[in-house]
Amino acid sequence: MFRRWVIAVGVMLALVLLTLPALVDFTTKSFLSDGGQGSAVCTDDAKPAPMDFTLKDMNGEDLHLASLKGKVVLLNFWATWCGPCKLEMPGFIELQKQYGEQGFQVLGLSVDDTPEQMKPFAEELGVNYPMLVGLGRDDFQEAYGPIFGLPISFWIDREGILCKTHLGIAQKEDFERELKELL
Repeated sequence: MFRRWVIAVGVMLALVLLTLPALVDFTTKSFLSDGGQGSAVCTDDAKPAPMDFTLKDMNGEDLHLASLKGKVVLLNFWATWCGPCKLEMPGFIELQKQYGEQGFQVLGLSVDDTPEQMKPFAEELGVNYPMLVGLGRDDFQEAYGPIFGLPISFWIDREGILCKTHLGIAQKEDFERELKELL
């Protein structure tokens, strides 16, 4: 009987965590001058994004984050077991395809998957942007964190300033509107 209660509480907690962003409007933390109402200019108190990192992608290639300065970057923390993460990815694929030539770059950072787990997942979805390995890179996750839940995405402007953070699932249209403001 105790085991059933533990399972029931676990399921309820999981449902609450998955639906909380939809119930409470805290999905966007903004560093924009107008409190997130549409300005593309980051305020003076917006901080530089931690870009002094080199990470491996799922194919073992190095990616120097500092090399992306001059581009608008959407850094998305995700995991293969995260349902909401998987729901966001088709929108990221479309945005990368549509705006990549205009100086936009999506980066996906899997927080706890091996490259062997990531590759079939990325192939199934047709991911067209770098998928970075975050497993064992607590230093990187702490630089952007603490990371309390997935998905979480960070907007970095062309000057390398951390402008906006999304905690929880967001719609492609929201990301596209914000991207247009930053391009």
